[in-house]
Amino acid sequence: MTIVVLARHGETIWHAENRYAGSTDVALTDLGRRQAEDLGAWATFNDISAVYASDLSRALLTAAPATAALGMVTNVDPRLREVDFGAGEGMTATEMAEAFPEELARFRSRPATCPLPGGESGTAAADRAWRALDDIRESETDTVLVVMHSTLMRLVLCRALGIPLDHYRKVFPAALNVAATTLDLTPGRAPALLNYNVPVAPPPRTPRRR
Repeated sequence: MTIVVLARHGETIWHAENRYAGSTDVALTDLGRRQAEDLGAWATFNDISAVYASDLSRALLTAAPATAALGMVTNVDPRLREVDFGAGEGMTATEMAEAFPEELARFRSRPATCPLPGGESGTAAADRAWRALDDIRESETDTVLVVMHSTLMRLVLCRALGIPLDHYRKVFPAALNVAATTLDLTPGRAPALLNYNVPVAPPPRTPRRR
């Protein structure tokens, strides 16, 4: 059995303004680093057998507390990095509407097949990420933590469940920072979504007996 827990990285410095980070290497905020610690604590209570992450620093730093707590190393896979948003990198939706309104409108209508100017299509991104997950399910037999990114995660969920990729924003409107989204990717079975956007937290401490 191969269970894959997908977790979005912690909050970044572009989060508050909702700027498109994509392939840009953006730092975590203080909150993002605390969220990474929470994910690390959660991992120690959930029988994680391996940790994989995108090669972008926000994913690697989010995975680091888990691998440290588990005594492992992070398996870094560039195929798990976020969709490249091209000219939209670092911009807000308002800024994009001013700079290239027609392209933004097409992207909003068909976000997987109409990329932003100079950007990567969601279809291509889903293909590379799915190849990474396929390799994971062929090589791992237990529960695996994969730290990745919001748009890519939702595209992968659609790919796993046979949902048209252009519907990812409607079907999966958000991927919360460090929440757990779990897929059963056991070879020989159809992929199954076991849970979505579950907040991570270590189990409560057992009160001491007096």
